[in-house]
Amino acid sequence: MNTGGIRVLVRGAGDMATGIGHRLFKSGFRVFMTEIERPACIRRRVAFSEAVYEGSTEVEGVTSVLAHSPREAEEMSGRGYIPVLIDPLARAAQALKPDAVVDVIMAKKNLGTGMDMAPVVIGVGPGFTAGVDCHAVVETMRGHNLGRVIYQGEASRNTGVPGEVAGFARERVVYTPGNGIIKSVCEIGTRVKAGQLIAVVGENRITAPIDGVVRGLIRDGFAVTKGMKIGDVDPRGIIDNCYTISDKARAVGGGVLESLMHCLNIAGL
Repeated sequence: MNTGGIRVLVRGAGDMATGIGHRLFKSGFRVFMTEIERPACIRRRVAFSEAVYEGSTEVEGVTSVLAHSPREAEEMSGRGYIPVLIDPLARAAQALKPDAVVDVIMAKKNLGTGMDMAPVVIGVGPGFTAGVDCHAVVETMRGHNLGRVIYQGEASRNTGVPGEVAGFARERVVYTPGNGIIKSVCEIGTRVKAGQLIAVVGENRITAPIDGVVRGLIRDGFAVTKGMKIGDVDPRGIIDNCYTISDKARAVGGGVLESLMHCLNIAGL
């Protein structure tokens, strides 16, 4: 299959969507991405959503740029970039006419993606049912089935428990105890000890839950709410991991690539 002319619209541009979009782009697909007006991504150093704030960002040699219209997105795509549109409802699909839509919003429920959006529609993670609102679902739960393609049925339900990394699950995630504007003290990539101050939210001091490296931290100045995930500490302590696509995103990206090739072949594209 010649993928060069095949257009894929990815809903979402966070770290998981970036891993998927990067793999599709490297496989020759023309990739377009949509985002909300103020993305709240934690792993910002490996998220194309940062283009919304910065105008452009680069992840592992691939550059995303903010596009202000479908026409501008077409132009940027033709120049070898991945355009990101502020378009929560993916209305740009009407103008871009993608061959495939991949929903990676990761809302744990379907926010409006349907099989009528493109000849091939892929849902990533829980909230989608293959054969009902999409043609295939890709599993995102860490474990034996991570990246598995499902052509009938659903992915595993969300447990609310973060995936285990080096023996730590919920312990490695940073949540805010109250509402307020976040003021970061550490940068992504900083080595920290358990109890070390990494940010302040209002009058609340936010400290590292474990020893490791700050792998993700929400943007400085972002308005956060009580219980919101605002960062994570990687207990493996490898700084380079903060700036490269995660093993999970690569595995899920492989599943999306497989499902696209399978479904596009069936659709005759």
